[in-house]
Amino acid sequence: MSEESGQRRRELSSQFVLDLGFRTALNRDDFIVAPCNAGAVAAIDRWPDWRGGMMALCGPPGSGKTHLAEVWRSASGARCIEGHALKADDLPGLMSVRAVVVENGENLRDENALFHLFNMATEEKVCLLLTGQRAPARWNVKLADLASRLSVIPVYTLAPPDDETLRAVLEKLFRDRQLSLTAKLADYLLMRMERSFAAARDVTAALDRASMAQKRKLTVALAREVLVAPE
Repeated sequence: MSEESGQRRRELSSQFVLDLGFRTALNRDDFIVAPCNAGAVAAIDRWPDWRGGMMALCGPPGSGKTHLAEVWRSASGARCIEGHALKADDLPGLMSVRAVVVENGENLRDENALFHLFNMATEEKVCLLLTGQRAPARWNVKLADLASRLSVIPVYTLAPPDDETLRAVLEKLFRDRQLSLTAKLADYLLMRMERSFAAARDVTAALDRASMAQKRKLTVALAREVLVAPE
């Protein structure tokens, strides 16, 4: 690449691009079932026949925890709240339905609130789903009674994807943004990107932005520039 063309690319990349957003598919049929997540999917599908009415999903960012939690929320009518936002005042409202999702529970700020949520869910037979990067037994909680409850909740792990799964995820992410992913571009990305669902999401977004900013098609040449671009 010439110095002139490189400068032109940097100028184009820095131009403002209006982010019109895109639709993320979160339906059950859109979730890609593979060996790395099959156990978690089967557990979600077994609801409401959960042991004790509770379970946890854990795995790295982008592994599909939120997708599966949304599938379950849609099926169960659950209320959803982020772990860092959970507080005692929320409990009556959460208990007004028969199911609750606490996302990213390891970011919990009010341990007493989660402890009382456990107790109330057990007493009122409300199903409870927790998500986090680590299993609940490994969350850094100081309240002994809460730690005890977290240690016995059934846990299902979503592992990093293999090549076949990662390719399918790229196809889904491109489809969500109404983009076309050629076999050649997919092969290139799989050879060079980090092996994670989060990386697939990030590289798809980066390619989409670069394509709009530079008014170029999604090609291996564009992917090469995006993947080597400095942060």
